[in-house]
Amino acid sequence: MTNQSQNQSNSLLEFPCRFPIKAMGKKSDEFEAIVVRIVRLHAELWPDEPIRSTFSKAGNYVSVTAVVEATSQDQLDAIYQGLTDCVDVLMAL
Repeated sequence: MTNQSQNQSNSLLEFPCRFPIKAMGKKSDEFEAIVVRIVRLHAELWPDEPIRSTFSKAGNYVSVTAVVEATSQDQLDAIYQGLTDCVDVLMAL
């Protein structure tokens, strides 16, 4: 069994599937574009699903949610690794 097959059999998700990716960081004009660029390196955005940005109560932080068509656990791991490696991203869910 290949690593990808093992990862998919260990996952609770059935691929392909619709999967929301959320990243949080300090409010800036570029943050949404940074998150979308990282996500799109690894996955197609879900058709007709808007990118959603929500600001914290005080307006200092923003969360960006992008829905993707996830095709494997490895793909999701790559997205989260890319977000985690980005200095502008404080947290990814």
